[in-house]
Amino acid sequence: MIVENNRLITLLSEEQKADLVSLEKQFAHHLEYTIGKNKYTIGNADIYKALGHTVRDFLIDRLNVTNERYRNEDPKKIYYFSLEFLMGRTLMNALINLGLYDIIKQMIGSFGFDLESILEFEMDAGLGNGGLGRLAACFLDSMATLNIPGFGYGIRYDYGIFNQIIANGSQLEMPDHWDADGVPYEVIRPDITFSVGFSGHTETRISGKGKLQYEWIPNETVLASAHDCPVPGFNTSTVNYLRLWTAKSSEEFNLDYFNHGDYMKAVQDKSISENISKVLYPNDTTEQGKMLRLKQQYFMVCASLQDIIVQHKQAHVSLDHLSDKIAIQLNDTHPSIGIAELMRVLLDLEDWDWDRAWDLTTKIFSYTNHTVLPEALETWKVSLIETLLPRHMQIIYEINHRFLEEVRKSGKLNETEIEEVSIIQEGAEKRIRMANLAVVGANKVNGVAALHSDLIIKTIFKSFYKIFPSKFNNKTNGITPRRWLIQSNPSLTALIAKKIGPSFATDLEKLRDLENHIGDAEFRNDWANVKQINKQSLAKLIKGDTGIVIDPNSMIDVQVKRFHEYKRQLLNILRVIALYRRIKENPGITITPRTVIFGGKAAPGYYMAKLIIKLINNVASIINHDRDVDGRLKVVFLPNYRVSLAERIIPGTNLSEQISTAGTEASGTSNMKFMLNGALTIGTLDGANVEMLEEVGRENIYIFGLKTEEVFATKQEGYSPRDWIEKNEDMSRVLRMIRENFFSQNELGIFMPIHDSLFYTDTYLLMADFKAYDEMQKKVAQDFRNHEEWTKKTILNVARAGKFSSDRTIREYAKDIWKVPLLPTVPPQTSYQLG
Repeated sequence: MIVENNRLITLLSEEQKADLVSLEKQFAHHLEYTIGKNKYTIGNADIYKALGHTVRDFLIDRLNVTNERYRNEDPKKIYYFSLEFLMGRTLMNALINLGLYDIIKQMIGSFGFDLESILEFEMDAGLGNGGLGRLAACFLDSMATLNIPGFGYGIRYDYGIFNQIIANGSQLEMPDHWDADGVPYEVIRPDITFSVGFSGHTETRISGKGKLQYEWIPNETVLASAHDCPVPGFNTSTVNYLRLWTAKSSEEFNLDYFNHGDYMKAVQDKSISENISKVLYPNDTTEQGKMLRLKQQYFMVCASLQDIIVQHKQAHVSLDHLSDKIAIQLNDTHPSIGIAELMRVLLDLEDWDWDRAWDLTTKIFSYTNHTVLPEALETWKVSLIETLLPRHMQIIYEINHRFLEEVRKSGKLNETEIEEVSIIQEGAEKRIRMANLAVVGANKVNGVAALHSDLIIKTIFKSFYKIFPSKFNNKTNGITPRRWLIQSNPSLTALIAKKIGPSFATDLEKLRDLENHIGDAEFRNDWANVKQINKQSLAKLIKGDTGIVIDPNSMIDVQVKRFHEYKRQLLNILRVIALYRRIKENPGITITPRTVIFGGKAAPGYYMAKLIIKLINNVASIINHDRDVDGRLKVVFLPNYRVSLAERIIPGTNLSEQISTAGTEASGTSNMKFMLNGALTIGTLDGANVEMLEEVGRENIYIFGLKTEEVFATKQEGYSPRDWIEKNEDMSRVLRMIRENFFSQNELGIFMPIHDSLFYTDTYLLMADFKAYDEMQKKVAQDFRNHEEWTKKTILNVARAGKFSSDRTIREYAKDIWKVPLLPTVPPQTSYQLG
């Protein structure tokens, strides 16, 4: 690899270069025959679609070669089960990983078009809600890059996470039909289709051997049809895939209804069946919504397990050694019904006895937990599962019965603790604790940051840890540098590669070599210039999206993530209000100019989170039009936060806000993305911030607030936010402004729920942490004025970001959980032949 035109480029062999000459011919073929255009009617969208099909051809060729290698070598395969995959845009990532970016740029240019403009036509595949889904996407990239036979399984939702628009300061949700114009890089697999059953009843019979056998007779059947998204590794020939299932009715329409003239009823069943893959996270406040969500979970795992078993049986005579050949990672509790489903397959379809089936199941599954909040652990009513999955309910009862018998025999737990670990939550309405099912049925259970993994064995899984201490481990999350440095920040990538070489692309620890150049004034100047150019680009984007003009020389202070009270966007805007009040009271005050940027979506039914978005926008409207603060403070809410927008925001950021209440954020990955792109962090000792502090040292990160144990102690002592407010004049006056409708003069009282929540309950301890946060922000502002020292700190942060590569995380999964070696890298070969 070399640096050319300010971008990191993969060097291709002479054979590959000769092979790629034919890309132009293939591109022209797709433009004319696949898209149906001639030179007089070509537009940017046509160029994008033709390019997508051209790259798809290349990917399919590599995918076939990879699959042939797997067939010949028969390695252990990893299957990553997740209800979310936040892939964002795929085409540019594929061009970078395949080493084709600059060649394609030249080819597109020869047709008179600009590649960057063409790539903007791709819609974000928003098939996820936030960090959980983006982590899954990063992991797929790392598995392919490390040559691990690793595949994702999920649902191809017709509508992803909603499009967010802001009207009168409030969030409104619009449908996200992300594939409305087609997905040219997608590979549709109509030959890979499986039946998925729901409801019905279970029958029993005695076999000829005198054994009791069960058969589930569903009364509803839906077809799961496969769509593959190829996932290329970086600078290797490996291409894996993400397989997403779409729901199809088992019958197009009911002919009997049709013949009797009831045309709507004739297609009703088809419509109901296909709702399963219609939308990400249906509204589950109703019974119908809950049933649809459970249907989605079972639909995904049932189809995926059938697919895995079919593939295994093509190469092996039985399932006896299945655990030697596959491992399944459950990404949170959503796919944990898969444990009961595999047991059903082994018991009812393969005719195995219980102990044999359970032994195999518990060797195959592992479970990643993503929350320390008990209320976030998924449960389902027993009555719902009995209705929708009657056989699975029987199996879950049996799993729980046998498990609790073993626990009682062990004498490790008292009766209260046994009740805690039971999969069945007793009460007026029995519920299934899906996290408990996952822990009981998994081979390994991991948290996603050192602090988080420690917390889960001390809190939500404390009793489980007494039974299975060796089952629990930590795997700190990571991000792929291909997406979050090479793709999103090509200028910084080129500067780094020019100074230390390009090998950091696959070994992020090589960034440590940057520390040797911190004392180089010319390098620091180049570094600062790259950041300034990125800030100017961000300022242009903000003006285009919002009409707000910001000063790119100001400190760009950013908090972009899913809106939730524990993430404390509210703490940030309260401090902004305090700063604004100081300026108003003393217009001549000297402060460091600051642009505070927010972005993120609130769940449609999350009233308080949506109200916080409204408050931010109302505050922004007043501050941004006040001449007293002009040039010193701006507030921006960027609507419709998504992966492609994050790629534009993060490179231009100076300060990263990671300010969740200690003990609530499992890990966080936006903190890692900002760190890798040269932003400094202000944050609590929560999630992966703890490990970031260990890597960079306290002088290079801005840590404030109560620690986890102090949060717990404060609550146990009887936390009274009012006491903290009365001790802090700044906070008292900020709350008075909210109470007196300073930011809601035309909507009196609208923000009183926020005021009252802070004054009387303050679940996430904003009032307790406000003073420490405010003081640390003052230090940040002071340090930012010393540009030389600030630049040194940013270089050091990037230099020590190596731990937070998803490559490191996946290596740890492979070694400690999946027990799978990394296959040797096979360099890209000349195998792309055009007919």
